[in-house]
Amino acid sequence: MGAPTLDAFLASHDSAGRGSDVTDTIRALAGAALKVGNAIRFGTLGCAFSETLGKTNSDGDVQRGLDVFANETFLHAMRSVPIAYIASEELDEPVVLDSRARLAVAIDPLDGSSNIDSNVSIGTIFSLLPATGGPDVEPAGVFFQPGHRQLAAGFFVYGPQLAFVLTLGSGTHAFIFSPRLGAFVQAHESLSILPRTQEFAINASNYRHWDEAVRLYVDDCLKGSQGPREKDFNTRWIASLVAEAYRILMRGGVFLYPGDGRPGYGDGRLRLVYEANPIAMLIEQAGGAATDTVNRILDIEPTGLHQRVPLVFGASKEVNRIGRYHTEPSMIADRSPLFGNRGLFRA
Repeated sequence: MGAPTLDAFLASHDSAGRGSDVTDTIRALAGAALKVGNAIRFGTLGCAFSETLGKTNSDGDVQRGLDVFANETFLHAMRSVPIAYIASEELDEPVVLDSRARLAVAIDPLDGSSNIDSNVSIGTIFSLLPATGGPDVEPAGVFFQPGHRQLAAGFFVYGPQLAFVLTLGSGTHAFIFSPRLGAFVQAHESLSILPRTQEFAINASNYRHWDEAVRLYVDDCLKGSQGPREKDFNTRWIASLVAEAYRILMRGGVFLYPGDGRPGYGDGRLRLVYEANPIAMLIEQAGGAATDTVNRILDIEPTGLHQRVPLVFGASKEVNRIGRYHTEPSMIADRSPLFGNRGLFRA
C-alpha cells in the first residue's frame, strides 16, 4: 500500500471528529501553493516575476511582482473557506473575510523573496488560530494570541521538490507534490529532530553586531574538537527560513537569527505571528525547541501584528545550551579554565 495523499491524511483527521474547518483551509492553502509554485517554475519567463516599483510591504521591503502574486493568490483561496480574518506580511492590517467564521490565518505568502533571482528555495509560511472575540472584535487583536494556541501550522518549499510540512498538533509531517498523481503525497511521518547536533546556521557577516553571548557560542563551536565543545561543527546559511527549517527537520541542526546592535535589529528581524510561531510549532511537534534565545517562542504574547522577535530553533539540547550562554554569563566569562569540568560546556 502506497503512502497516503494529503487529502487522505486530512480525511483521517476529519474522521477523528476534530472538525473540517481546519482541514478545508489546509486544502485551500495547498491549492494556492500549487499555483504559486507553477508561477515560480516559469521564472523570469512569466509575468509574476516582474518588479513592482514604488511599492513596499508592511515591513518596508520593496515588493516584487511575485510577492504581490503570492499574496493575492492566497487571499483569494481563503475566501472559499470558513476564515474570519487573514493577516499577511504584505498587508498593513488584516482583511475581514467572514467575521462569523471560527478561524484566522496569518501568512507570509513568499518567505525568502530576496532569493528569487538566485534560484534558491523560497516558500510560504502559515499559522491557523481560533478567531476569538466574536464579530465585533478588532481584527488585529485576534492575532495577539500566544503561539501555543495555534490549531495548525505549516510551510511550503518551492525548491527542487514542492514540499509541504504540516502539523495539526499531533506530530510534524512532510508531503511532496507528485506531478504524476497531481497530489501531495506523504513522504515523512512524525518527523523527529535529534536533541544533539554538530551543525549550526547563522549569518556570520553580522558577527561584529552580535551580543557577547552569541559571539562566544559561535566561537566555541568554531574551535571544534580542540575547544570547549570537544567536537567539530559544520556551518550552514541559506537566507531562506523555510529552507533552513526544512533542512533541520530532515537532518538536524540549529538555526540562529538573534537580535543585534544594528539599527532596527535589536528585537530580531523575523516576525513573531506569521514566521516564528508557525515554525516553532512545527519544530516542537518534531521534538525540537524554539526560543527567542532564552524564552519559549510559543509562550510569547504578541503586541503587534508585525512584531519582530529573535529566533533560535532546532536540536533541543543545543537550543537550551544557547539559552544558558545568555542566562549564565558568569560561567561563560570563565569558560577557558572551567570547560573541562563544568556542565554548561560539556557536550
